[in-house]
Amino acid sequence: MSTIQTLVSIISNNTKVIEDTYASNNLPVPSLDGLSPPSALDGDPKLIEAKQLVVAAAAQLIGTIRSPAETVMNYAGGMFTTAALEHGDKISAKNGVDASYLSRVLRYLATRHVFKEVTPDVFANNAISSLLMKDKTLEEIASDPIGKFDGSPLAAGDDMLKSTAYLSNFLQNPGNNGTPFNMALGTDLKMWDWYQETETSRDLDASQRQWLEAPSDSPHTFDKLALKPNDVVVDVGGSIGTLVVILKNAYPELQYVVQDLQRQITDAEKFWGEKDPAAISSGKVKLQVRDFFTPQPIKKAAVYVLRVVIHDWPMQKLLKLCLCCDLRLEMTRKSSSLITLLDTL
Repeated sequence: MSTIQTLVSIISNNTKVIEDTYASNNLPVPSLDGLSPPSALDGDPKLIEAKQLVVAAAAQLIGTIRSPAETVMNYAGGMFTTAALEHGDKISAKNGVDASYLSRVLRYLATRHVFKEVTPDVFANNAISSLLMKDKTLEEIASDPIGKFDGSPLAAGDDMLKSTAYLSNFLQNPGNNGTPFNMALGTDLKMWDWYQETETSRDLDASQRQWLEAPSDSPHTFDKLALKPNDVVVDVGGSIGTLVVILKNAYPELQYVVQDLQRQITDAEKFWGEKDPAAISSGKVKLQVRDFFTPQPIKKAAVYVLRVVIHDWPMQKLLKLCLCCDLRLEMTRKSSSLITLLDTL
């Protein structure tokens, strides 16, 4: 069987899994038409795995069939998609952009399945663009522009887009000028400190929430760890604890600790108070304020999880992080503690 046929088979088989899963739960299959409401199956591990396989195989199939030149040109233009998305999420604010320019931006996004052009120069939201919608009126946004993302499913700032322009300089001279973020924003502060000290911290809260409240990690990652009832799992830098929600549902017999800075733990208290207050009151889930570059107070946990953490830091910092977790001391012949990394490298 050729590579193309293998990829098509993976897509076909897992598409059937997706359709069957939705049908067995009397739910409609995903569609770009309409908005994007939460689904009861969003955290289903079997569905997550099937979707990931379809997406990965489809991406490889496109890369295999499309000419290399077209692929490179598509990647090179990725910055325009990012910039258009940032502009597209301000459309409803009547920003005074020339109508012809506005149509071109929206059409660019519509051809990439963000928005839908129902008739020439008339666009409507679809499942993807609905994530750009605000939870506030135009008047509220005008009076409090910094809080425009409060309560929204997605936040889109331009600090990361600015940083990409300095990536090449950083790779050629690592360590000389900090990170691309430091170069772009003209600051010596670490990214997290900069967010906390500037008015953009509320943007960060919203973007973190959309990124962390819908983790695509399958809990079956833990199936092979042979954990015992009441074993402790520590989510290091776990924000509000959304990964623990998935793990607790899959492994209710375990104990969990979510560690992060005060701001995130304050949000976590609200999150768990609304979602699962019994988990907190019973002690099944503990929320702990901690900078993960300070000594780890939880000794000999069964698992220390670092999800979407290590990609933010250079190797020197990662080594310090592990030392501050006391992981070098924990990972002795007499200890069965494990480190689980869930990240994009």
